Amino acid sequence: MRIFSLYLYEQKFIMARPKTLRKVVKPPGFKGYKPYGHQHAQTKCVELLYEEYEAIKLADYDLMTHQQASEVMGISRATFARIYERARRKMAEALVEVKEIKAVYGHALLDKSWLICHNCNARFTIPETIRNRNCPVCKSFNVEALK
Repeated sequence: MRIFSLYLYEQKFIMARPKTLRKVVKPPGFKGYKPYGHQHAQTKCVELLYEEYEAIKLADYDLMTHQQASEVMGISRATFARIYERARRKMAEALVEVKEIKAVYGHALLDKSWLICHNCNARFTIPETIRNRNCPVCKSFNVEALK
């Protein structure tokens, strides 16, 4: 009996609950940022997840409270606070240690189906009723669904 209960205790901490997808209204309009005027070879970069970008945008740019922003993203207020704190630490690391910032998909669920044009790098969404998937900026058909 004791061995079985230890096995269950160990299994409880080994198996993590899967992360729920965080709702992102609009993906970042950039692939990354590089420090200007820094001459040293870049070894590592900071990866800013889409949900971290969304947390910074909602809290600092749109001036929402954590409760309002968490409702927009479809997560709890505590989870939003953890994502926001992680994003702020990554931004501080990139600024202080002069590192490049790259936008990475992460655990995000885009609010609408977004597309990216590989010719002009425009990001856009189109209604489902329109069948032709050409870029509204450069009219190219070199378009792919953003993931």
